[in-house]
Amino acid sequence: MEEDTPNCFHGVVHGRVQRVGFRVFTREAARRHSVTGWVRNLPNGCVEVHAEGDEIPLTELLTDLYCGPILSHVTDIELEWKRVDAEFESFDIIR
Repeated sequence: MEEDTPNCFHGVVHGRVQRVGFRVFTREAARRHSVTGWVRNLPNGCVEVHAEGDEIPLTELLTDLYCGPILSHVTDIELEWKRVDAEFESFDIIR
């Protein structure tokens, strides 16, 4: 990976994303793609995601997030890509 290539995204997922299994879906997708970080619900009904990994697995995770679990409906994802030092060893649901 090039030195300036982003290895992390921080996103806020909008739509029907709470009470539909979105956090569990995100954790399982992240683990499947070997991505680390966390996911949590926000008080405003959105879901916040911090994901670290290689570019292709991050892009694959992002594609999964746009689809979401069957009962969800994602309308938008606010994204910020950045370069960070690896901070996490797993992908977890936080509260």
